[in-house]
Order: sequence, then structure tokens, then C-alpha cells
Amino acid sequence: MSSPQKPLKYRRIVTKFGTNVLTADTDELNIDLMASLAVQVADLHARGAQMLIVTSGAIAAGRHRLGLHDNKSVRKDIPFRQVLAAVGQSDLMQTYQTLFGKHGITVAQTLLTHGDLADRLGYLNARNALLAMLDLKVVPIINENDVVASDEIEGAKIGDNDNLSALVANLVDADMLALLTDIGGLYSADPRTNPDAKLIPRVDRIDASIEALAGRTQSERSTGGMATKIQAAKLATGGGTNMHIVAGKEPDVIVRLAEGEPVGTFFPATGDRMESRKRWMLAGLAVKGTIIVDEGAAKVLRGGKSSLLPAGVHEVTGSFRRGDAVAISGPDGRVAVGIANYDSDEVTQIRGVRSDRIESVLGHHYGSEVVHKDNLVLA
Repeated sequence: MSSPQKPLKYRRIVTKFGTNVLTADTDELNIDLMASLAVQVADLHARGAQMLIVTSGAIAAGRHRLGLHDNKSVRKDIPFRQVLAAVGQSDLMQTYQTLFGKHGITVAQTLLTHGDLADRLGYLNARNALLAMLDLKVVPIINENDVVASDEIEGAKIGDNDNLSALVANLVDADMLALLTDIGGLYSADPRTNPDAKLIPRVDRIDASIEALAGRTQSERSTGGMATKIQAAKLATGGGTNMHIVAGKEPDVIVRLAEGEPVGTFFPATGDRMESRKRWMLAGLAVKGTIIVDEGAAKVLRGGKSSLLPAGVHEVTGSFRRGDAVAISGPDGRVAVGIANYDSDEVTQIRGVRSDRIESVLGHHYGSEVVHKDNLVLA
């Protein structure tokens, strides 16, 4: 184990344990590997770090508990997978309680769905609860509530624990997010099939070439692949959190990351810490509609210092009310997310007009901007 005297680079850390890590590519939880992860978390906890764990593995644990791991014809419908999650979740939490209890650490099961984070009040309630746990030196064990959230199991909405972990990192202002995988980073090709694949140690900008490298590979046991990890990286780094993709079986990997050692693939934060309203908008889960802007407006908005004026609005899709979060898209895709000053019908009426004509068109005036720059986050 790394020396306790070595200073920590990161103090509030979210770690995501994938199914393939927790099972060591088998059909059941690997207790020895989970114990080694618990030792690392406990070490950092004792040194003053605030630790949160986003965990997969409930469905895999449930499948093993019911003796279905060798049955390739087992049902794959959503209600049955919800049963597996319900059965496996208790086994998963019992394992965490036992392992962390050996270190005198209290853990708290925290089940979330996309609906808990899509609503601003729910978002703030979840944030406050998690921060209260950290203040009490409790380690939250976070998972999607698969028993009631069929969207998550099917792969819609949040859809996987990679993106959930990024949402949690933004939720609690984490310094670092570590995604523990069975591959250990982003490679130039799939290292499982190409012996010449090379690890990419650092990604400063996620562009089309990086997304293409991620591909869409995934295993039968997990719901995510490298593509979802890149999605998570965009969300986490945009909210001011540094992210690493590392191999879960790498010795002392969480401790080494916390101490600043370069391991796996590093995605440095691309944005400053955002106040809670902007992080909530960036998460994009509560978007009610889309405002489509012209090329000029998109360019100005990407400069990061301007509001969206009605003159730049080309079209409106979906229905939203004043105060709702909306997506702002240009000719090349999403530009930003923001809070609308006007409802969808009003924006439709004033699209393309100068700001000084808003009142003459609508008969009232809520401001010169469709979305004010203080209520706007670049995507």
C-alpha cells in the first residue's frame, strides 16, 4: 500500500466499479477483488479523503443467487431483470457492509433514477443528502434503482453507471472521478483483439476522432462500453471534475490516482467549477425542448460570453414554459443548455426579431434575451 504520508492530489473522489471489475469477468462477485478495493477506499478515507462509490453488479449478483449464470436461454425481459436487480442488490450491499465494516466505515445505500436528477428540487435534495453523508464520514454506495427504473435497464436516459458516476461527480463537486474497468483506459484500438493497440495516456479534448476510438464495445455482463465512458468524460470534465479510466485490477490503483500518479487514461477538467444551477443544466436530464439557432448565433454563443437573443433563433421544437431548461442547437449540433426567459410559443413568435421589438410582438416583455448568459452552459 502507498505511504500514508504521501500528500493527496484529490480530496473528494467518486469511484465507479463496473460489473466486469466486480466479477473479475466471471458470473459472480469476486470477494477478494472487492476486498482489495475496499482496502484502498478505507486507506484514503482514513487520510481525510471523502469517498463515494458508484457500483454496478446487482443484476450479476442476482443472476448468480438464483443459479441462472449458466442458462443462456434465461429470460431477458425487463421485469425479469428487475427481479435480478432486486435479489442481487441486497447481496451486493451486504458484501460492501461486511468489507467496509472491517475498517470501521459506515456505508449507505443510495439508489437513484434519472427522475431524481431531472427535477431541480430532486437534484438539490440528492446533493444535500450526499454531502450530509460525507460530513458524517459515511461512504455512499450509489446505484441506479433498476427495480423501478426500466428506462435505465433498457439503456435509455442515464442508461449506465458510467454516466451516473459523472452526474454524481458534478452533483457533489468531486475533484476526481475514477472509472474502474476491465480494459484500463482508452486505446488506439481494441486491446482485446489487436495486440498493437496502444494506451492513450491523456485526452485534452474529446472530438470526433476520440469518440470513434471508443467504438461501441460492451460485454454481456455490463450495460456500458468505452463509448459511454467517453460520454461520462464529457459530462464530468465539463463540470470541472478530472476523470481517469483505469484497470480495476491494477494494484492500489485508487490510492495511486488520489496521490496524482498517472495511471490509465486521464481526462483533465475542461471547465471551472459551476454553481449548482449550471451543473444541473449541463446534466441535460431536464431539457424540455430545443431552440435551434442560426450559424452566426451558434458562433457567438460558443464564445462563452453572450446571451441568446431572439434575432438568432431559427426554429423551436418541443414545448416548454418560461423557466424550463432547454437545449440550444446550431447547424452542427448542440451548442448549449439554458433556462428560457420565454415559453416555446413566445419564442416562436419573436424568433428572428430584434430585442427592442419583443414587447410590440408579444404585448409584454421579460427581458431582451431568450436565454441570459448567466443561465446558459455550453455543451
